[in-house]
Amino acid sequence: MTTTDLCTEEELKVLVHAFYARVRQDAVLAPIFNARIDDWDHHLDKLVDFWSSVLRRTGRYTGNPMQKHAALPELSAELFERWLALFGEVADAQPNRRLAVQARALAGRIAQSLWMGWQMGRDPQALPHGLNPAGATP
Repeated sequence: MTTTDLCTEEELKVLVHAFYARVRQDAVLAPIFNARIDDWDHHLDKLVDFWSSVLRRTGRYTGNPMQKHAALPELSAELFERWLALFGEVADAQPNRRLAVQARALAGRIAQSLWMGWQMGRDPQALPHGLNPAGATP
């Protein structure tokens, strides 16, 4: 089985769109995203490309998420944990169980990496601390 067998592009699009619909309604996360994203259709297309690249290995995404997140001054572990909790809820609601499990695991690794990179960019001498997604609640 190949990684493209994990899910269809349509299943991936449904996951991404459902998740960011939740983000856009979330009292904590919506203001951060909505203040920076002017064209949600374009942004959602990029996000589908990103998740297709990481979950299906299509290679369609060519951006730099670390650079984008490093530029945000107000990030915190709590924001990443909230993002992960919402992502987990949306992933768990997907009928494709393999997609849900893989997407959740990958989202956790990506969030940890972005959070660690953000901290190291702010204070390279300090020891970064990890996320506690198990304790995160939306």
